[in-house]
Amino acid sequence: MSHPRLHIVTGKGGTGKTTVAAALALALAGEGRRTLLVEVEGRQGIAQLFDTAPLPYEERKIATGPDGGEVRALAVDVEEALLEYLDMFYRLGRAGRALQKFGAFDFATTIAPGLRDILLTGKIKEATTRTEHNKRVYDAIVVDGPPTGRIGRFLNVTAEAAKLAKVGPIKTQSEGVAAVLRSPMATIHVVTLLEEMPVQECRDAIAELTALDMPIGSVIVNATRPSALDGVKITQAELKRGLTSAGLPADKATVGGLLEEAKLHQVRLRLERELSSELDALEYPMVRLPLLPDGMDLAGLYELAATLRGSL
Repeated sequence: MSHPRLHIVTGKGGTGKTTVAAALALALAGEGRRTLLVEVEGRQGIAQLFDTAPLPYEERKIATGPDGGEVRALAVDVEEALLEYLDMFYRLGRAGRALQKFGAFDFATTIAPGLRDILLTGKIKEATTRTEHNKRVYDAIVVDGPPTGRIGRFLNVTAEAAKLAKVGPIKTQSEGVAAVLRSPMATIHVVTLLEEMPVQECRDAIAELTALDMPIGSVIVNATRPSALDGVKITQAELKRGLTSAGLPADKATVGGLLEEAKLHQVRLRLERELSSELDALEYPMVRLPLLPDGMDLAGLYELAATLRGSL
């Protein structure tokens, strides 16, 4: 059985979806392999993570994988994608550029909002299937996709195309995109935190994508933290002895404050266990990524990439 080559990453805002997508691209860039990391929301989050200048509408190398592979990145500009589309299917060339000056793009996407997603997914499909000298240009494509609340509509291009055209290039292109997205070539990873709202959105997104016959890959739990206090009963006397032996203040206020913090932390741990059980019940592979105590930097991305590489 072949492994997926197109990896789409989604998650509720604030769960670290862009960070996970970037780490996954590094993980897939093994020795001699080339990975393309695609951004579709225009936020330039990838450039910020890799500390580079804002990405243009072209594929450029931004990093080297752990074993010497190559990671390239592309920030898809929807207006440029439309011009490519017009040139490809209608041979407009310079005429397409002229339309740009008259605001034709804004007009088109206003009267047909689904066109934006058709163009974005069309570019992703093109990169996934592109060949040179009878060989795939990229071994893997990783997409930093829209958040969970919009991922179903984004990927369900055939439904959006049906609103625009019954025949013609738009319909043909959308059918080609849908065939790739629903094939063994593609998989969708959902990023979450062990918090109530992200877990609920994760479950909702998986239910929606399953109903759309989209292939689910893994549930990726970001920023997990081990705790030495899990299941440990703590008393004031034990806290006081510990503080005293460490040469720290052990007055009543200090001990009482620490005890209250420990109890709140254990309540949090119980909630995380319950949420983790809910995710287990989804019966999809689960990957846990550690919280990076020093914050996110390039070294942190490689650390997350190592975890992903051993898990996916």
